[in-house]
Amino acid sequence: MRELVYYVAVSLDGYIAGPAGEFDAFLSEGDHMAAINERFGDTVPTDIADALGVSRDGGMFDTVLMGWNTYAVGLPFGVMSPYRHLRQIVFSRTRTATGENLEVTAADPVSTVRALKEQEGAAIWLCGGGALAATLVDQIDRLVLKRNPVLFGAGIPLFGPRPYAPERFEEVGTTTFESGVVLSEYVRPAAV
Repeated sequence: MRELVYYVAVSLDGYIAGPAGEFDAFLSEGDHMAAINERFGDTVPTDIADALGVSRDGGMFDTVLMGWNTYAVGLPFGVMSPYRHLRQIVFSRTRTATGENLEVTAADPVSTVRALKEQEGAAIWLCGGGALAATLVDQIDRLVLKRNPVLFGAGIPLFGPRPYAPERFEEVGTTTFESGVVLSEYVRPAAV
């Protein structure tokens, strides 16, 4: 069965973006970049990966899920299909868009993920945002957090509001880089 992987950059105070979707405070240079791009090259937007020569040969992901606000970050720059090397599914009840390998749907995210997990393929990347992550929390199999050494103070949280329901994930690896970025990976414990 395919995994749903929530792979995201996060500030020390738990934000994946600023209040208006800003993400430029995250470190985009440093010793962490080569190591992370080697394993997660699929998560670099297609045009940027092509320009920088980032390989997508690892094939970790073949599908990316986004909420509308995450997707819309590129629209002011004319980017209609940011990850066209992947199947892109954008969840929105009110908006539409077209682009290569792009689907905008009002379908239930949980049902969509359950159906995707039953299909053949590579892992499914949950790109963001926090509200979608809260909706899909019970479907997330793996968390990969790129903790950046910055405080935002306010913004879009890693998970949007959800009822108090503690869940344990097991750490399977942590790498600390000289840049101050810490890459930590957690998996949902196997059901007994």
